[in-house]
Amino acid sequence: MPIYLDHAATTPLRREALDAMLPYLDGDFGNASSLHSFGRRARAGMDEAHEKVAKAIGATAREIVFTSGGTEANNLAVKGAAWAAKARGHRIITTSVEHHSVGHTVRYLEKFGFEIVELPVDRYGRVDPDDVANAITPKTILVSVMLANNEVGTIQPIAEIAARVAAHKGILFHVDAVQAAPYLEIDVTALGVDLLTMAAHKFEGPKGVGALYLRHGTNILAQQQGGAQERYRRAGTENVAGAVGMAAALELSAAERSETSPRLIALRDGLVAALVSVPGVELTGHPTDRLPGLASFVVTGVEGSSVTMALDLAGVAASTGSACVSGSTEVSHVLSAMGYPEDEARGALRLSLGRTTTAAEVTEAADATARTIATQRAATDRLRVEKITSLRPAESAAAEFEAETHDVAGSSQR
Repeated sequence: MPIYLDHAATTPLRREALDAMLPYLDGDFGNASSLHSFGRRARAGMDEAHEKVAKAIGATAREIVFTSGGTEANNLAVKGAAWAAKARGHRIITTSVEHHSVGHTVRYLEKFGFEIVELPVDRYGRVDPDDVANAITPKTILVSVMLANNEVGTIQPIAEIAARVAAHKGILFHVDAVQAAPYLEIDVTALGVDLLTMAAHKFEGPKGVGALYLRHGTNILAQQQGGAQERYRRAGTENVAGAVGMAAALELSAAERSETSPRLIALRDGLVAALVSVPGVELTGHPTDRLPGLASFVVTGVEGSSVTMALDLAGVAASTGSACVSGSTEVSHVLSAMGYPEDEARGALRLSLGRTTTAAEVTEAADATARTIATQRAATDRLRVEKITSLRPAESAAAEFEAETHDVAGSSQR
């Protein structure tokens, strides 16, 4: 039976979420904006979904905006907040390790005159709250920092950063909680955030649906026009089944978190201990302030992509990092920002556990990973030797030619 250790990329849809969705894919299929009975039943489903998601993060139903996923939620938060505040300022502060749905979005805004300040991180991938405070100027309108990193699992000091931001009037604070929502307690008031984003498929909900928390009174400019849905903040026919499935999954995830997270920490620590005992394997990210189920490494002497492909053949699903950039030849921007040189960053390996992961699976995966690393290193060494050997005849011929040339030159001089 294959072992799935890529829960940071996506999670399986849990049965309870699917059961909650099915009525809205069948009999209650109506458009939630319609006034007849079909529409009213769909509207009731949407209203309940707003309530459940809000309750899970300490918000109110009207502060929840459903989207098509985490990427759209981040785009709506960052672009919406930036454009709404453009008349007051143009400076946006973020970090060098954000997900591309934030990093690429702020670079897009840069084309329209916004000033982007990308703060550095330490070797664990954490930003210093004082660096955030020092970067704030009277023209600053938005600060965006993720709660936990999707590649290395490092948890950012969000409450401390929020305190620094709150000391300045008129600056909005956005937090990307997509990777953190299943495993860390999310209380928007305690975190001190104005905007917060989530994606259902990270906590065993359906793909294609996410949510943006928008603190009451926070002004953003809608990025889609064409309807009054989501209180005019996100136009388009509502994905009722998706919203209902997300709400059901988040409600269960929050209720089970106190049991799930400690169990995953124990499994993760066992996995880390097993792999860092292999020579040339180093844990990346913060050693303790990290997501419960995420273990990330750099492995010297091998390509991370080769290791993950070999693991797949061995029945273990793993990754090198963000699924959003899989297949790219570029090294991880997160590892680069943390100070890893390119040759080391190419050895990135991420194993991420989830609610359904068992101890037996972790043990088997650890053994398979250690064997795979050894096999890949041996193969790399063989290729290196073969390459050197193949060059020797040409090198010998060149040396002989040089010697003959030298002899001829010497004869002509005599």
